[in-house]
Amino acid sequence: MKARDVAVQGVLAGVALVAAFFVWQREPSRAQGEVTVEDAQASALDRIRYDEESRFVELFRDPQDRDTVWVRLGNKPAKPGAEAGVASDAGSAALDAGALAHVTFDAGPQVGANSPASAGNTGALTETTDAGVAPRANTGALAVTTDAGVAPRANTGALAVTTDAGIEPRANAVANASADAGTPASPAPVSPPRELRGNDVALKLFSRFAPLRAQRDLGVLDDKKLDEIGLAKTERGLTLTLDGTPKTFRLATPASGWGAPYLQRTTDGHVFLLGPGLLPDLEAAASRLVDRRLHTFDVDGFDHIVISTGTASRAFAASGKSPGAVQLSPVDAPATPDDFARNWHDRLWRLTPVELLGRGEAPPGPAPTPAFRVEYQRGGKPVGELSMAKTPDGSWYARTEFTAGWTRMGGGLELLAEDAAKLTAPR
Repeated sequence: MKARDVAVQGVLAGVALVAAFFVWQREPSRAQGEVTVEDAQASALDRIRYDEESRFVELFRDPQDRDTVWVRLGNKPAKPGAEAGVASDAGSAALDAGALAHVTFDAGPQVGANSPASAGNTGALTETTDAGVAPRANTGALAVTTDAGVAPRANTGALAVTTDAGIEPRANAVANASADAGTPASPAPVSPPRELRGNDVALKLFSRFAPLRAQRDLGVLDDKKLDEIGLAKTERGLTLTLDGTPKTFRLATPASGWGAPYLQRTTDGHVFLLGPGLLPDLEAAASRLVDRRLHTFDVDGFDHIVISTGTASRAFAASGKSPGAVQLSPVDAPATPDDFARNWHDRLWRLTPVELLGRGEAPPGPAPTPAFRVEYQRGGKPVGELSMAKTPDGSWYARTEFTAGWTRMGGGLELLAEDAAKLTAPR
């Protein structure tokens, strides 16, 4: 090739590189009529938070590896019920809030009643006796009349009881309920959020929020219209953290239940119509955005494995290509494939997690007991590992070099552990 030809090829290559650079740098193409809700570079986006009434989902970049996205799944504390705790201003325990009231008296034994009746809608439980005289309504109290037929006076929040002698007990009658009068029941505890490694779908979704675009800008709507489209009282929200600054939005689903959701920018009240494909992955984050792989390498990514049980271990040379099973041979007899070891490892390699525990999360109960460990090597250097353990309740857990923490596996792995012990037994 002549020098002139080389020069021409060099110029053409340079032009191609320049063209590729500008194509890469230009703004991505957008659909016709699409509008920008929040103009930001993808590199500025640190975190996405999606809120619902009872749970939230967060996607955020790993501070040590910006190309890795983590998924944070959490529940919110339950809101106290409107009727939980107090039935009236007098401080009576609400019967329909699930409180079990136990009544004691200072004035003597309680007299059995023959014809109990519920007191209308006053929230009180009234009781009549052989005399048949119904007591007057009282505010949130438990009123009881006896054979004397004397109706107790109305009282506010106290427990009124008359005895055979017609004597009204003192005002310090005690109503012992499961919750103190006027004090709502404590909400159920909420488990800590779970942080899991995001998959490729999570990484692609993350980049779609910067810049954030919508199909249409509906402008600022009046209160009536906001109520019609569900934005007036919505519990759903979206927060984008850009270079450390949160940008908040409110979300609502159309009344029909399908179609593109509405989004309101809180800074100026503008309402937008989002694209229909932006939120479904966040709504189903646990199943769509979590990376469930145990390893990032395949069967051709290692050439040796070391199986360990307790203090015993045994090394095997490995060779194979996906999707077939890897062939294992003892390192002291590389020309003698071990079919038992191959079948054992194939069963192990095909295991899939039942439940992924989050980063730093331990299995419930006592610490699991180690069963066996497998180390994967390539060129004499470790490339991965898998540790299997069993909890006292019979559950099996595994963790690898790639998982965020422990992963709960299916049952029936006792045979796998027994065979691992056979493989490492002294020959």
